Amino acid sequence: MGFSQISIFTTLFFALFVGRFAQLSPTFYNQTCPNVTTIVKGVIQGALQTDPRIAASLIRLHFHDCFVQGCDGSLLLDNSSTIVTEKESLGNNASVRGFNVVDDIKTALESACPGIVSCADILAIASEESVVLSGGPSWAVPLGRRDSLTANRTLADQNLPSPFLTLDGLKSNFLNQGLDTTDLVALSGAHTFGRSRCGAFTGRLYNFNSTGNPDPTLNTTLLASLQQICPQGGNVSVITDLDVSTPDIFDNKYYSNLEVENGLLQTDQELYSTSGADTIDIVKNYIANETAFFEAFVVSMIKMGNISVLTGSQGEIRQNCRKVNGDSLSGLSNDGLVAQY
Repeated sequence: MGFSQISIFTTLFFALFVGRFAQLSPTFYNQTCPNVTTIVKGVIQGALQTDPRIAASLIRLHFHDCFVQGCDGSLLLDNSSTIVTEKESLGNNASVRGFNVVDDIKTALESACPGIVSCADILAIASEESVVLSGGPSWAVPLGRRDSLTANRTLADQNLPSPFLTLDGLKSNFLNQGLDTTDLVALSGAHTFGRSRCGAFTGRLYNFNSTGNPDPTLNTTLLASLQQICPQGGNVSVITDLDVSTPDIFDNKYYSNLEVENGLLQTDQELYSTSGADTIDIVKNYIANETAFFEAFVVSMIKMGNISVLTGSQGEIRQNCRKVNGDSLSGLSNDGLVAQY
């Protein structure tokens, strides 16, 4: 099945769920900002020229936004007199990145279509375009989200999944967002590109679960390589590839890596190495059939992108993604920090 057939598949999927997601529509900006997708794509293409990581970074912003009070752009808000930013939460601090590219996209859209496109929708479109530009599937992105007036760092600390979770912990975390086991495995496939900091996986390299030994589900060759990159007591901000096979390409190699214990994060390898887990057969299916992965990923992205969205007269359309309208006291983000993805 080619990408055009995948697009037909996802169009049919959207049609089936149009009642459930009636407030969002892929045609939302057809009259008010018809070139929105082209504009977003152009900015990302420019960013990729100097930053091959940015595609993975942008999709991660959407994920981390949606898991905290819904897909409402709250992650993008900086500290201010009224906002406690989510960027400094446990799961985001020195980790999420790409805010400057979001700023560039917003600036371009405000020039073309002032006051029309929300920051929440920018993240959704940027995620799809990042996947496409990296060799993955395309889909019709449901649009019409509005931007929040608040952020919630406490909820970010609670909701964002830790890289140290067991499979049961992961399932519970995703289920709390209305996402099932198939969604978990499919969305984890976004780790087929991007980078991670040593701090997210060094626990696997030396003293896994206080055993005094490395994680037994970590390939010994990869282990030796990672110990060179991330020495014990070393700089936890050093980064390495999430996918050792094709680090900047959106494909199904992430799952093939799990089969030979080359998953970088504990939460990656748990999908395949947890004895008797129902995720194993899903991983095997995606190894054997990349199209099946692409189809499932698209369905799960659309599903995730509809978590607790603001529509209609709710929220606002921010003029600047870093601050609510009328707030002139917002600070700057930590884009300069070394981050994963």
